[in-house]
Amino acid sequence: MTILPAIDLKDGKAVRLTKGLMESAKIYSDEPWQVAKRFEELGSEWVHLVDLNGAFAGEPKNLEQIKKIRENTGLKLELGGGIRDEETIRMYLDLGIDRVILGSVAVKDPDFVKAMAQKYPIVVGIDAIDGMVAVEGWAEVSEMKATVLAEKFADAGVEAIICTDVGRDGMLSGINIDFTKAIKASSGLETIASGGLRDMRDIEALLAAGIDGTIVGKAFYEGTLDLSEAFRKANDAR
Repeated sequence: MTILPAIDLKDGKAVRLTKGLMESAKIYSDEPWQVAKRFEELGSEWVHLVDLNGAFAGEPKNLEQIKKIRENTGLKLELGGGIRDEETIRMYLDLGIDRVILGSVAVKDPDFVKAMAQKYPIVVGIDAIDGMVAVEGWAEVSEMKATVLAEKFADAGVEAIICTDVGRDGMLSGINIDFTKAIKASSGLETIASGGLRDMRDIEALLAAGIDGTIVGKAFYEGTLDLSEAFRKANDAR
């Protein structure tokens, strides 16, 4: 299982939200690249980046910090937030981002995502509230079931699906294993769990369930998870 520690970028700072609400943002660092460097020191291979301002604006908003993270670490980087067109995808890949996450556009224009997945390293982000897909930085809830959306990308060539239970995000209430398994079953793709991870019990439950990866956010920032221990456990299970 791959563990991807997360850095959410808001106004150039590393923050965490609760249930995706921008007004809930808690600042953890004024220099996000230093956080990324710490993840690298602890043994991470990947960092999961989200441009929160971009998710709401529909265009890149934290480019300077993203560039600093790329320049100061050897980590693999995946990035989402406000990526709506091929020009932005190419721009990020040219910057050295390893794969791009498409979220809201996956709901509104799945054919675009499928076309991009044939050309570029694409991950689909599926965020759900009560099992229904949330879009536009989680500000809107669609009428589509998350599992139905996952099924659309079963043979599309995307590298993975990241599924987030928005109701648990930032709550340290435990990962939604059943939701993650349902997305994996619907898509047949590598599936990365997100939202609510608290401690090593979640890591062990994910490993036992055969989940491919997980995002670690507030559990690291609030100290409820020993990240180096989590990396060891995940590596031992490979």
